[in-house]
Parts: sequence; structure tokens; C-alpha cells
Amino acid sequence: MNQEYIKSSETKMKASIDHFTEELAGLRSGRANAAMIDSLKVNVYGQEMALKAIANVSTPDAKTLQIQPWDASNLAAIEKAISENPTMAFTPNNDGHVIRINVPPMSEETRTQMVKVLHQKGEECNISLRNARHEALNDGKAAAKAKKLTEDDVTSLEKDLNSLIDKYQAQVTEISKEKEAELLQT
Repeated sequence: MNQEYIKSSETKMKASIDHFTEELAGLRSGRANAAMIDSLKVNVYGQEMALKAIANVSTPDAKTLQIQPWDASNLAAIEKAISENPTMAFTPNNDGHVIRINVPPMSEETRTQMVKVLHQKGEECNISLRNARHEALNDGKAAAKAKKLTEDDVTSLEKDLNSLIDKYQAQVTEISKEKEAELLQT
């Protein structure tokens, strides 16, 4: 009976880790990475769309991003979205066929700022993990009140959930350390 609560909680915890990893992929480091701008919203066809839905983003070398829209009429809209995004601070170069972005080296101040953002995202992930544990534990306690579980089952569930969250929080810490090392690398 406890397994369904644990399985449900683990599914949510895995989703939290996946989301955390996706967010970190978009976090700017010293190298060009397509994920840095994949989720950029561009106003085309009368609606906001993610850049990856309207163009191919590639990295021809470690310092350059190349954006090739599937419809050339979207070049100006993509260029405008990149230029107006305050968090990116990139200058796009439009040659009429593709947009190239030279990723400048990060200053020490920018690196420090990115590490702060990393820690903030890590804490948000840990909060999500704790919420998943708390939800499963509350469900177990409600089942105990309804006489579907015993108090021993709830105690066992709490112990299992605590070991599960420890495992996932260790993953968050490890992922954060790796990304921080990448961010601070000069």
C-alpha cells in the first residue's frame, strides 16, 4: 500500500529534477549552447512562439550561436526578440539568411550573478521535492485516518519518503556543483 504513495512521490521528484536540468541548460555559461535561447519567445504569426518552434538553433563553434528560421520572413522578428531581451545581452547579426550571435566571454560579475541564479533554481527544485514528499505523507496520513493504513504504515512511509528525498536532494547538489564549476571556469 505504501508503494503507491512512494511511486507517486518519486514520479514528481523525477519531474522536478528533469525541469531543473532543463532550466540549467538555458543558463548562460562561457560557451555557446543552443539551449541558452531555445525558449526565447518570438512574436510571429500573431502569437508568441518559442524560438525552437520556428527556427533551427545550432552552435557552429564554441563562441557562436546560429539561428536559421524555417520561414525567412521571421528573421526580423527573431532579431528583435533577441535584441529586446534584457537577460541575454546579445547582439544579433542578421545577414538575410541566418542570424549569428557571438557569445562574449562572461565577466566576473556576470559569473557571480549566474551562480546566484543557479543556487536560486536549486532551492526551487528542493522546495518542489519537499512538496512532493509532504503531499505523499499527507495522503498517507489521510489514509490512516480513514483506517486504510496503520500508524506503523505511516511511520514506514515517512521513513521511505525521507530516504527518497535525500537521494534526490543529493542529485540536485551534484548537478549544481557541476554547473557552478562550469560557470566559474574561465
